[in-house]
Amino acid sequence: MRSPAHPKCHLLTVLVEDYFQVGAFEKLIQERNWANFATRYENNTLKALDLLDQFDTKATFFVLGWIAEQNPGLVHEIASRGHEIASRGYYHRSLKNLTPDEFREDLRRTNHALELASGQKVIGYRSAEKLEFGRDKWVLDELASEGFVYDASFMPSRRDDRVDRFAREVKTAEQSIWEFPYSTVDLGIGLLPISGGNYIRQIPFSLLKHAITNWDRSFKQPFVFYFHVWELDPEQPRISAATYLNRIRHYRKLDKMGWVIRENLRRYQFSSVAAYLGINDQPVLPESIRYTSDEKFEIRDPHPSSDSHLPVSIVIPCYNECEALPYLANTLRGVEMKLLDAGYRSQFLFVDDGSTDATLEKLNELFGTKKNVQFVRHDTNMGVAAAIFTGLKSSETEIVCSMDCDCTYDPLHLVDMLPLLDSSTDMVTASPYHREGEVRNVPGWRLFLSKGASFLYRRTLNTKLFTYTSCFRVYRRDSVIQLDMQEGGFLGVAEMLGKLDLAGGKIVEYPATLEVRLFGASKMKTAKTIFGHLRLLSRLGRLRFFGKTHQIKPSLPRDTVKTESKERERNIER
Repeated sequence: MRSPAHPKCHLLTVLVEDYFQVGAFEKLIQERNWANFATRYENNTLKALDLLDQFDTKATFFVLGWIAEQNPGLVHEIASRGHEIASRGYYHRSLKNLTPDEFREDLRRTNHALELASGQKVIGYRSAEKLEFGRDKWVLDELASEGFVYDASFMPSRRDDRVDRFAREVKTAEQSIWEFPYSTVDLGIGLLPISGGNYIRQIPFSLLKHAITNWDRSFKQPFVFYFHVWELDPEQPRISAATYLNRIRHYRKLDKMGWVIRENLRRYQFSSVAAYLGINDQPVLPESIRYTSDEKFEIRDPHPSSDSHLPVSIVIPCYNECEALPYLANTLRGVEMKLLDAGYRSQFLFVDDGSTDATLEKLNELFGTKKNVQFVRHDTNMGVAAAIFTGLKSSETEIVCSMDCDCTYDPLHLVDMLPLLDSSTDMVTASPYHREGEVRNVPGWRLFLSKGASFLYRRTLNTKLFTYTSCFRVYRRDSVIQLDMQEGGFLGVAEMLGKLDLAGGKIVEYPATLEVRLFGASKMKTAKTIFGHLRLLSRLGRLRFFGKTHQIKPSLPRDTVKTESKERERNIER
């Protein structure tokens, strides 16, 4: 094992991950949805590289394997500027969720992506979460057996030996490995982290500056400083679904990190961990298997649709949703491909429901050049149901879908919902309250109210469903377009289903997952909606027992209605 080459030089480590991949949001954002976010890590990493260039400082960049696969050119750029590439794991996963075998597999997958992109042999690791010596020391055995030279994942505590606070060589089962723990200051009653990240942003820097100065004067071991590249991005999108504490943890004083880094770089000498250990001659992979910046990584063109694809319209109401639209745009890209694979040709119809922010401008920016996109605008806000109805009227296909702009239901479920709209069915509605459905991170009080409303609708209407209020649906256009709608807002969503039920329409449920919206705020007025549902239930009850029902008639010219629609029309008229 090598000995440190520069015992007094401190260590600078940079964590390359995006704002939506952090521990504060891990319960809200699934890894499978990462590709839907508008990424900012590339610009933020380039910002960090330029900052380090100003001070002629080299660092260790711990990079997620997911980012290395998505953007090998960025990893190549980091390495080409003379910095060390190290592993942050493939996903930002807690080790609590990984077995030793899964941990080894994660290390190998990440190293493969990082080494292919950088040409460097990866020798360092930092886990997604801070590890404890008393609980997680098995990790060092695994890392050593996989050929890692050092780890930088452990947060020492008052319970640990004093030597655990400092960089040192640790004996493992068969070998040894260097450990570079997060730097702390002993307050007498416990250890206070002073390494960087959230601690730097939350604690007054005058106190941390004194602690770091004292470390520099008192200890021969290096001070370990770190920051995330997203901490250089004060304008990053806000995840509104996060708890108050997590919003404080992630967003508070983002504008502070830049000048703190500059202050530390002016005062101290920093290096990468590999350079500190004197490993400047890291093995370089053969040129034949390395990424070069001349290579092109192109997105596969969607295969062209043909006449054999069934046309479907997808109506998306938008009201002051500027912040959520980039996420929606990335999501719809995958939806369009999946629908094509399943035999559907999609037409997207955005209804701007009188937005007062830059929603319409953003829609044009993101979708304005696409041939299969149409915009409709309400001059004033009329409500989500009115927007869906406008979309239904403007659609030129017999099958029409509606979905939320905030993607609280995964739009990819349309691939499974569309086949349920057979010749005898008029509406397929997503159902999170179905016994096979799921609800994630939605406040309990809102679930109580929504399930209570469904309970009352179940007793008022003919069709017994688990959920009556979902906007995520597939419609047979001619079955709903002539309904006499009176409600334009959220109530109209239930009214549409209720009146279709009373007209003899067939409605089926699709068990779905409902998640909390990530961006912006819900437009629902709770008290007004509660009393509105009671009023609507009363009206639907009177219609059921005393009103007249109307036949469902075709709404499109006959030559535009598909054969299966005509078959259904004949069935209704019998």
